[in-house]
Amino acid sequence: MNEQPVIVKNLVKKYGDYVAVNGISFEIKKGQVFSLLGPNGAGKTTTVEILEGLRKRDAGQVEVLGMDPEVSKEIYNKIGILPQDFTFVQNSTPKEAIEFYCKLFGRKLDPLELLKTVELEDRANVPFSKLSGGQKQKLGLALSLINDPEVLFLDEPTAGLDPKSRRNIWQIIENLKKEDRSILLTSHYLEEAELLADNVAIMNRGKIVDIGSPKELILRHRGKDLLYIKGGKFLGEALENLGIQFKNEDGYFILGLNDSKEAIEILKRIDEMGIPFDDFMIRRENLEDIFLKVTEE
Repeated sequence: MNEQPVIVKNLVKKYGDYVAVNGISFEIKKGQVFSLLGPNGAGKTTTVEILEGLRKRDAGQVEVLGMDPEVSKEIYNKIGILPQDFTFVQNSTPKEAIEFYCKLFGRKLDPLELLKTVELEDRANVPFSKLSGGQKQKLGLALSLINDPEVLFLDEPTAGLDPKSRRNIWQIIENLKKEDRSILLTSHYLEEAELLADNVAIMNRGKIVDIGSPKELILRHRGKDLLYIKGGKFLGEALENLGIQFKNEDGYFILGLNDSKEAIEILKRIDEMGIPFDDFMIRRENLEDIFLKVTEE
């Protein structure tokens, strides 16, 4: 297996005068989940479709498993694709869908074993139209695994799903990663990328505006940690007397912190003054905060 199954260098895609993808570069390593993030129209889906061989690029270099997806048909025997809004023949069952795909790829698989991989074996004989949203996505994942792919392209695999179904899909993706498969994941759920991705590229207006691990991006861009203290007007007066700057929002006094020790010191001083407060919490910026900050900039 290639150590860098996906290589993208200076990729450009235009639609007339509109530049959908503007000179982006990134690599995906073996066994890595790589997430493309960005607002609608950022160029994520166009990039994925170029990597899948569904669209032609205007400039740049693209390699998937050492092949150019624009010209190589062999690539479809080695990649798996779960498109946005996956659907199938409404009256077909998951078992029938897998049997059909096995014939397409010339594979001999036990449909129930594959459905067990995505926790769908108990719905093997239920028509597609009767499956829940999460179950339909699980079937899409199962079909993307028919040819035992080295690289998976998952385009918003949990869009519109309830929290429990999303977490089930997350666990399946974690299991696929443990099998050393490389996964390109697009998502509008920032906590999903923060949890699953080894590396993240944030796209905006066709460009990658930053790239790195979720932790690296957070450390690179985060502001001060915030201390939220819930209390009445006496608390506000006490903070003013201590010379501490704050904002008042939804019943909480919000203070910027230089470090977590400062929160302990502030709470200790308030307690020594005999000022009551109802609750407190410390909030650190997460990947969603960083995403909003970077794309707005």
